[in-house]
This record gives sequence, C-alpha cells and structure tokens, in this order.
Amino acid sequence: MNELRRVEPALRAARDAGRKLLVPYVTGGLGDDWCEVVAAVAAAGADAIEVGIPFSDPVMDGPTIQEASMRALDRGATPSSIIAELSEVDAGVPLVVMTYYNIVFRGGHRRIARSLVEHGVAGAIVPDLPLDEFFEWGRAADDAGVETILLAAPTTPDDRLAEICARSHGFVYGVGLMGVTGERTSLAASATTMAKRLKAVTDVPVLIGVGVSTPEQAVEVSAEADGVVVGSALVRRLLDGGGPDAAAEFVGELRSALDGMGTTAP
Repeated sequence: MNELRRVEPALRAARDAGRKLLVPYVTGGLGDDWCEVVAAVAAAGADAIEVGIPFSDPVMDGPTIQEASMRALDRGATPSSIIAELSEVDAGVPLVVMTYYNIVFRGGHRRIARSLVEHGVAGAIVPDLPLDEFFEWGRAADDAGVETILLAAPTTPDDRLAEICARSHGFVYGVGLMGVTGERTSLAASATTMAKRLKAVTDVPVLIGVGVSTPEQAVEVSAEADGVVVGSALVRRLLDGGGPDAAAEFVGELRSALDGMGTTAP
C-alpha cells in the first residue's frame, strides 16, 4: 500500500529549503506502464505528482490531454481503477488526483474522499467546481484528510483571489493563461502576473500551470512563483510512444533547469 504523503508540508519544506517546486501531470491509465511513468517522474525530481482521472468531457483540457483521456478510457480505465492502482505506486512523493466534478458527484463526496486517502492519495484538484459550490465536497475532503487544491484564473478579482487562497490546501494552482491546457511556444505574460498576484496574498505554495511547456518557460515563471505544474508537454511525449524513460528524461530536464536558478531561501 502506497504511504500517504501530505502535499503542503512536503512542498513548504522544499520551498523553504530554496527549491523550486515541480509537479508533473500524468494521465492515469494511459498505457500499461502508466504507474511506472508515475514512479519514473518521481525519481527524476518531481516534488509531487498530479494524476488525471480520465473523463469523457474534460472541459479544461486541450487536444493533447483529451486524446490521452480517450485512450485511457478505451483501455477500460475507471476512477476506481486509477485510484486503486495508485495504491501500489511507491512514488516517495505526494500524489494528487485531478478529476472533474461529475465523477465526484456520481461517486459520492465522502466515498471518493475516503477512497483517496485509503489508497495513499493526499490531494485532489476539481477544476470545474467553483468556490461558491464547494461546501459539500470541501467538508467531505476535510473530514477525510484530503487536501483540495483550488485554481485561480487570470480574470479572478483580488478579493476572490484571497478567498481561494484561504481555502486551498496543498498549494494554490495559478492558471497561467485563459484557455485550455496545451503546449505553448512562449510563456504568456499573464502567467508571471498571476504568480505575483498570488504571492502577494498567500503563504501557501504557489504553482503556475497551463501553458508551461519547456524548461525555459518553467524558469521564467518560477522567478515569481514557487514552481510549476507541467502537463501537456509531458503527456505528448507519452502519446508519441515514449514510456517511463522518456518521461523521466523530460522531467529531469525541467528539474535541472529549476535547480539552476540557485538558492532562493532567505
């Protein structure tokens, strides 16, 4: 059974030691070796890992993760099977699932929350669940010990931003640009602005995702943020036939670039 490793204490400790944080995203169920991919990116330098539960209508995701989700669903992946398989992955870093609210609602708030913790998953991201409708899941998650990571968009007003940060556990996920996930040739200016705004209102670790695709972009936004979430660029390598070794190589490149920024602790 995978040991439950808490997200926020781990990320705070790494950040306070001067490390820039790296959270790769892997689509659960993508290929027979997807659990090996999770273990490989952990060994390559991930500070936590986000595992996407495949869904037929992933409204936040662009073509790359949509394709990965459909491949996983075609192989028979289900929310319960992904969570159960994660219990056998000894990644050595905290695990977080990303799932859409339809899955949470149909599965039952308390049952899903308890199942995550029982299988060694410490955190959850539910991107289409707004703060105003968060209470039922939030209560179930808190009672079970699940750290719910909330998203903040570039259009979020300042007062709302503070509310999101106050309710987010694990880290705050700053969305780097308006639109769906996907690889970008350059970092959006809104990504660094988002990082600055979040850092001004919270001490919870701030990570920027969506539109962070290369080591250079990760370094650029991490000059303002505590670190990055990188998804589509990694998933693309897996869709193109790369396995655990290719995933580890890419995450290792990201890790090396972030480590090259130098110590940031006071």
